[in-house]
Amino acid sequence: CWSAQAALQYFHKIPKHKLPKKMFGVFKHRVNKKDAILLRGFDNEFWVPVSRHTEIRKEDIAKVPELEILSESKESGIYIVRNKKTRQIFTFNHSEYDPETLKDEYKKDIADKKPIDVPKNYFQDNNPNKKPIMRWRAHANLLFTNWLNYYVYQQTPYDLDKIH
Repeated sequence: CWSAQAALQYFHKIPKHKLPKKMFGVFKHRVNKKDAILLRGFDNEFWVPVSRHTEIRKEDIAKVPELEILSESKESGIYIVRNKKTRQIFTFNHSEYDPETLKDEYKKDIADKKPIDVPKNYFQDNNPNKKPIMRWRAHANLLFTNWLNYYVYQQTPYDLDKIH
């Protein structure tokens, strides 16, 4: 998410904004653009891990006509933005996380005496002594499969005679 925020700043002058406290947990997201090939096969709503201290704001993205928001969450904000003119895709949450990633980060923050809430919608009964609930794997796999298929494999020109 840091690199996506940095890329939006670099390419489009969109600033990141500090949050009052860490956005931390697994949040329900929705598909904004139903014909987006990156989200082909997604349910209307799906879960994504979030762990960040900063955000990109919707009103800043709206100022750049070539950008569109493909997915967001009412609670945790922007998730995926794409450039309509290029293959640039910016993701701000963490579909790549393993089932234990937020748990490990939570324990580290506690050990470092940082102010931290229990990650929302993550542990059974929101109890950090219970196991995390893995609820994002299918959509994470679909996201990466769609990206590789539609944005890398199908759109990357190459000449087979030049492959060694």
